[in-house]
Amino acid sequence: MDVFVVVETAFILLGFGNLNELILFVAFASAYAVALLGNFSIITVICSQPGLHTPMYFFLVNLSLLDIGCVTSTVPQMLKNLLAQKKAISFQGCLAQMYFFTAFLATELLLLTGMAFDRYVAICHPLRYSLVMSWRTCCHLAVGVWASGFLISLPHTLSLLSLSFCGPNIINHFFCELPPLLQLSCSNTSYNQTLALVTDVFLGIGCFLLTLLSYIYIVSSVLKIRSAAGKRKAFSTCSSHVIVVTLFYSTVIYTYVRPPSAYLDRDKAVAALYTMVTPLVNPLIYSLRNKEVKVAVLKIFSFTTK
Repeated sequence: MDVFVVVETAFILLGFGNLNELILFVAFASAYAVALLGNFSIITVICSQPGLHTPMYFFLVNLSLLDIGCVTSTVPQMLKNLLAQKKAISFQGCLAQMYFFTAFLATELLLLTGMAFDRYVAICHPLRYSLVMSWRTCCHLAVGVWASGFLISLPHTLSLLSLSFCGPNIINHFFCELPPLLQLSCSNTSYNQTLALVTDVFLGIGCFLLTLLSYIYIVSSVLKIRSAAGKRKAFSTCSSHVIVVTLFYSTVIYTYVRPPSAYLDRDKAVAALYTMVTPLVNPLIYSLRNKEVKVAVLKIFSFTTK
């Protein structure tokens, strides 16, 4: 086993190259604030309205917590670096950032799969829904998802401790992510790359296929509904989740389900989508396309303005 060797005391995050840093700071700080406000608002609305205390909204609260964790694990350090002359992050801080970001990402993949199963039971087996998706089941599923996500991230982080970093310490990214980090090592990273690829294929493709299977059954059941109004109502309960899943999977699978050595400079723009844009738009998607959430928001707004 190699020893974790470094020449410098920190990594340098290259960020977005020659783009205007002040404009980037204002843009990302604004996006971060909106993402936090939107997700905390979703959590507040759901927790304060008894009518929304259902499994679907319970999972939505967990999704908002994950989105908050995802942006908070990356954006504050990036904003700090945009204002600093030396855009550095300590080795320990880099590993911690990678661990938590990867954990939140893995947990979100698992949670979105669980949310797809919830919609499958609600539409395909409505009479058994309250029995299958009991609060006990939902709590166990949520705990299992969070625990699994954080455990999945652990071997990737620990495997970096066996690598030597003795060359350039400049990371061509705006945060510590596994693919560009492996490119800096002067050790043999074949084990790390294989571990990452196998995990990502099983996790990413596996969750995607389970989600796809759930929606195949959902669409099949909805098409059997005779009334057009019934079909619209059934599809409306899934539309928000489908949009979120499509946006999330398209960016994550593109980035991770391939060898880390294939990482390119333009991938930073794709990374910005799942680190910042997805947590930003998720609350908007669920609030604007969900009648129950909109009604709950109007109730709270009317109460606070009295």
